[in-house]
Parts: sequence; C-alpha cells; structure tokens
Amino acid sequence: MHDLTATIAGNLARVRAEIAAAARAAGRKPEEVRLIAVSKTHPAEAVAAAIAAGQTDFGENTVQEALTKIPLYKDKPVTWHMIGHLQSNKAKFIPGNFAWVHSVDNLKLAQRLSRLAQEKDTIVDALFEVNITRDPAKHGLPPEELAPVLDTLLKEGHPGLRLRGLMALGPYPASEADSRACFARLRELRDDCRQRFGLKDFSELSMGMSGDYAAAIKEGSTMVRIGTAIFGERDYSRPKSG
Repeated sequence: MHDLTATIAGNLARVRAEIAAAARAAGRKPEEVRLIAVSKTHPAEAVAAAIAAGQTDFGENTVQEALTKIPLYKDKPVTWHMIGHLQSNKAKFIPGNFAWVHSVDNLKLAQRLSRLAQEKDTIVDALFEVNITRDPAKHGLPPEELAPVLDTLLKEGHPGLRLRGLMALGPYPASEADSRACFARLRELRDDCRQRFGLKDFSELSMGMSGDYAAAIKEGSTMVRIGTAIFGERDYSRPKSG
C-alpha cells in the first residue's frame, strides 16, 4: 500500500505540474482547470491513495462500480463526477451520490435527473455531452440539437439540475491541431448557448483526457478527466458493468 500511495502521489504531482504549465502557456491561471481523477476499474485503495495526496475530484464511468467506492469516503472532502454514459434506469442513483453528471445526452434524461434530484431535495450540476466529432460510435447530442434541448428545459423548469456547461470526447488518435480544432468548436458552442439563453453559470468545459489534455486546456477546458496518467493502466478484468 505504501508503494501505491507513493506512486500515485508522484503521478498526481506530475500531472498537476503539467496542467499548470499548459494553463500558463495559454495565458490562463492553473486554478481555472479542475483535475478529475478517473478511478474506473481501479480499486478503492487507489482512490484512498489519491485522497491522501490531496485529490478531491473523482470520476467514474459506471454507477455500479462507483457505488462500491462512494460509501467508503463519505467522511472525506470528495466530489464524485459521473462521466460515463448514463442509462435512464440508473439515473435514480445519481442524486445523493454524485455532485456532477458530465454525460447528459438527451432531454428525457435531463428531465428525469431534475425530477429525481428534486425528490431528494438536492441539486445536481449537469454538463451536456456533445458528440462534437459526429462519431457514430460515441454518445452525445449532435451539436445542432443542444439548443432545442436547453430551450425546452428552460421553458419547463429544471429545479433539480444546474445547467453548468458541456462535455465532449476529443478525436483519437489525432494531431494536436485536430484536437484543438475539435475543442474550440465545443467552446464556441458553449459560448453561443450561454449568450443566447443568458446562462451565466453555463461556464464549464469538460474536455481533455490523459492523451490530449494540454490541447484541451489551450482551448479553454475547465475540467480534465485523467485516469491512466495518475493510476496507471486499467485492469479491465475487474467487474465494470452498469
């Protein structure tokens, strides 16, 4: 366990330094970028090691796996982010467990999350996942469908959701120029919706992972989702359905 703690602490320090350098190179403040440690398929001991090293934001891809970890750290200053595709029948597990959902990709899911959060007297911070690359293998709203979804939500009301911004997966593999062009489109889409609908809190951009976060930060990312660079290669033999 000591070796794991030291390894993860070293990895976190290196990633934080690289995030800070990328932010400064883009003329931004390092504190404008939130590091989300993606702990999917990694054991609870790895999460504990990251917490010991000062990490507070963690991302999980499946509800089922997350629910085995979240209760272990109720007494820690930890914020959980649902970053994977969210099936409607798993939405009931979000309020009370996750503060953020990065993967709202349709109107019905947004409406359901708002209703469930309201029933639990809580509010979930929501990011809309946009398929900015138009990759048929990826989830997310087509860019042109985002505004109509926001328009409907704003007209109906969404008491259990705070509409906070957008999330996307960059192209892979891709050159830095291609990655930046993709991330720039997401930033422009956020800016357009923020202005069109008067959403002052619609400020977040969850974009950038272990392979492309420097490019994402240059294009305005406020959240980077990093797993491998912190925890090492994933063990996909661990159960992960859900």
